[in-house]
Amino acid sequence: MELYTGADSLIYEFTDLGFDNISDIPPLEDEFVCTNQVDSLRMYHTVFQPLVYSLVFLLGVTGNSLLLTVLLQHRARLRITEIYLLHLALADLLLLFTFPFAIVEVLTGWVFGNFLCKFLGLLNRLNLVCGSLLLACIGFDRYLAVVHAISRLQTRRPRLVHLTCALLWLFCLMVTMPNVVFLSVMPSNQSDRLECHFNSHGIYANNWLIANRLLNHFLCFFLPLIIMGYCYTAVVVTLYQGQQSLEKQGAIRLAMVVTLVFCLCWLPFNITSFLDTLVRLDVLSQKTCQARNSLIQGLVVTESIGFIHCCLNPILYAFVGVRFRKDLLRLLAKWGCGKAGVLSRVSVSELATTTTSSQYQYCRDT
Repeated sequence: MELYTGADSLIYEFTDLGFDNISDIPPLEDEFVCTNQVDSLRMYHTVFQPLVYSLVFLLGVTGNSLLLTVLLQHRARLRITEIYLLHLALADLLLLFTFPFAIVEVLTGWVFGNFLCKFLGLLNRLNLVCGSLLLACIGFDRYLAVVHAISRLQTRRPRLVHLTCALLWLFCLMVTMPNVVFLSVMPSNQSDRLECHFNSHGIYANNWLIANRLLNHFLCFFLPLIIMGYCYTAVVVTLYQGQQSLEKQGAIRLAMVVTLVFCLCWLPFNITSFLDTLVRLDVLSQKTCQARNSLIQGLVVTESIGFIHCCLNPILYAFVGVRFRKDLLRLLAKWGCGKAGVLSRVSVSELATTTTSSQYQYCRDT
């Protein structure tokens, strides 16, 4: 939970899912304005954020759990992209499981002890970074499969893909491990509420806070966006130069939507968070309460938009594919959902009348 002080008021912010701390902002001259605005901001944090994050949690857990279940139904014969999707769904689920703790913290303070403070802080950052890099891996895999027509080489064997994912998890763990060192539970200076934030080791904790922000900008957004942008652009160009077909059009649309949705979800938060980092480093100044409170609100809203991406991943990368949709409908029918059987027959009928070349198969299977 991040703590802002201004005048004699407190604003508990939910930014970064409650597992880090912002340095206190000094009191501003217009204390009357700050005092008048703080109540509306507190309502914004304690009502808007828990509501949005609760919806994201429910939708994200449902979608990613279904995706995991469908993938595990045929885990012995997973394709390359499906292996990446399996790890992506796991990363999204682990990230989403930190949401309820953050919601409780913003409402009541941290009540879960020092161990969970460190563990959940690590879990949150680890899976956010790993999930973003897995999106880049999916884009690179599609680039190899479509642009270079690599389908059976050793570099794309399932065992090596699992090893690649394991090394990626290990790298992300190493990058985010300092959170365990600096996170701890302490009472707030202005209230009797407990806070889980970067309390330990003084100035070094604040230095890691800044470094963590910069790492998140690079690893969670700019690097995946550059890789996805290049790979999917090459995929679109390759398909556009090929035979005109409905499959090609679908593949191009999917590539564009994947990149666009990722950018729309996370670009606003990265811009706002970068501005906040510049304020922390005294590169920019906040001369009025309105400017400071606008930045706080911007962080809250844009982060909420960013985490919606956890709900969209199963739709974008799995359920738009015929194979996934068919397997899901069969699973629902097996669970006793009556309409699933009818929809499954429709899906199978569509599949029987659709001719998909190997060049465009990826847009149906991912």
